[in-house]
Order: sequence, then structure tokens, then C-alpha cells
Amino acid sequence: MRVSFLDYLRCPDTGGKLRLEIEAERAGEIYSGRLMSLGNNKVYSIHEFIPRFVEPENYASSFGLQWNIHRKTQLDSYTGLTVSRDRLFETSGWSSNLNNQLILEAGAGAGRFTEVLLSTGAKIFSFDYSNAVDANWANNGSNSRLHLFQGDIFNIPFPEGIFDKVICLGVLQHTPDPAKAFRCLAKMVKPGGGKIVIDIYRADIAAYLSWKYLLRPFTKRMNKEKLYRAISNVTPHLIPAASALRRIAGRVGARLVPIVEYSHLGLSDEINREWSILDTYDRYSPVHDHPQKVSTVRHWLLTEGFSDITVQQGFNGIIAKATRTSPSAEI
Repeated sequence: MRVSFLDYLRCPDTGGKLRLEIEAERAGEIYSGRLMSLGNNKVYSIHEFIPRFVEPENYASSFGLQWNIHRKTQLDSYTGLTVSRDRLFETSGWSSNLNNQLILEAGAGAGRFTEVLLSTGAKIFSFDYSNAVDANWANNGSNSRLHLFQGDIFNIPFPEGIFDKVICLGVLQHTPDPAKAFRCLAKMVKPGGGKIVIDIYRADIAAYLSWKYLLRPFTKRMNKEKLYRAISNVTPHLIPAASALRRIAGRVGARLVPIVEYSHLGLSDEINREWSILDTYDRYSPVHDHPQKVSTVRHWLLTEGFSDITVQQGFNGIIAKATRTSPSAEI
């Protein structure tokens, strides 16, 4: 953690300021210490450079497992491609030059999009509920414009309305209450022109008629380490079939096999194998998976005071983006 991060942080319970106690520093960074709420004497630890506002074990633990194993798998700097960069800018429509803007990234995982956001010149405030933040720190922590913390999307430790941009990709469906999670993010967007971008799984017949929703009643209850080992053993044997079916019948063909694979993106065989294991596990392991309808997502944006609303089909289901022009509506 950098000392300058303290200027922005607030107690997630009271909204009050925090007092910093440093225990150890390394290379000019706070390696360990404590953040103490001035309002209720609650203490939050700083451990291995990262402020921790949540308990180590929680419903997102499966994500911590996958991202710490596959720390580099989806980074553009690792694949040599622009898969993450292309998805971020195509989804958001943002400029690649965002110098000095404040961006909140919710549910960052190992930091595939954090890496891209840092390339824009913005100050990035990035968090995850799981210990995937450790993987993100290992990948991106050396950048002085990154402020990283482990936190809860329902209790974000900042004053409301301070961020020029808020982005949350691949996360909301995995929270216990996606609508509430969205409202918590919306409060962080600066009135008078701040932007928000989210994506979320789409609730429709095609989505529900998939291997994921047939198998999840069993897989989500499995021991996560055992599930990961099983998927790691089975997935490589199914990649040739999935790839062939995709070539024959596109995405429909690929859905006939209970794994995902990305050879069509131009990944090397080894990285495609890693990515396939990662995303197959990502489909079957989460405790929560709550897809939404387009009309529901549009309603979220309208009732939170957004304008210039776009809600459309995208890579990950539904993409929604909008501008905050006023406080939330009274409903």
C-alpha cells in the first residue's frame, strides 16, 4: 500500500476516515500495518502490501484459487495478443488516454483488465473479494498509479461519487445480490458526467440450456481443489473435440462439449490449454451464478439516475454502459 492511498480510503462501516499504523515497509511500500476506523475503533489489516477489508475466506474463495494458479494466463503481456485490451475498449468505448482520471475496477481477479487500464494513464483503484488480489499485486503492483485492496462490493471503502469511471466485468452475476451490488457501484460514480460499464450473464433459454446449468447443482458443492484437479485432468482431452465443433458450427458447436476453449483467438496450444482449464473451472465452481434480463439491467441504470444508457448483447452476455448525470431516482 502507498501512503497516498489513505487520502481516498474510508471505513466501509461508518464512512469515516481511517488512521494508519505502519508495522513494516519494503521498497517504500507499506508491507504490513493497520487501518483503524476513527468512528468505531474497527481495525483492518494491511498484509503483504494490500489493505484487507474482508475476512480471508468467503463465497469468492474459488476465484482466489483459480487466479493464484493462473496468475498470468489471461494477461496480454503473457499471451502476446490483445485479447483483454480489445475486450475492455470494445465493451467500454473509452479512450485509451485517460490521464489522471480516477477509475474504480470491481472484481479485478488477477488483473487482466487492470494491466490495460494502467496503460491509459489513469489512477486505478482495484479490488476483489477473494485473495486474487495477491495475484493482481504480483502482476501489476509495481505501478505507482495502482491502489489495490481486498474488499466487498457491498461495502466499498470510499466516499460516494468520486470516480470518473467505474467498471465491473465478469463479476455481478457471482454476487449474492446483483441488483444491490450494482447500486453500490453506482454510488461511486461521479455525478455530472461520470461513466459506468458493467457486463453480466444473460438470462435466456439458450443460456440455461447449457452444460453449466446442468452440472452446477453438483459442481458448486464440490471441494474446490478436487473440482479443479478433475477439470485439469479432463479438459485437455476434450479440447480437440470442442475446437473441431466450433469450426463446424461456430459457438453453437462449441457449446456441445462441457468445456470452453479459445484456439480461435490465436492462442498457442499451451496457453489455450491453461485458459480452457481456467474458464471451465470458472463456469462450474462459483457459489453464485445469477444471470439477468436486458430489461432488468436497463431498469437498474434508470433508477440510479443514469442517462445515455446502452444495454446490448456482448461477449459475456449483457453489456451495459451509461453516464451519471444526477443522483439516484426516488422510487
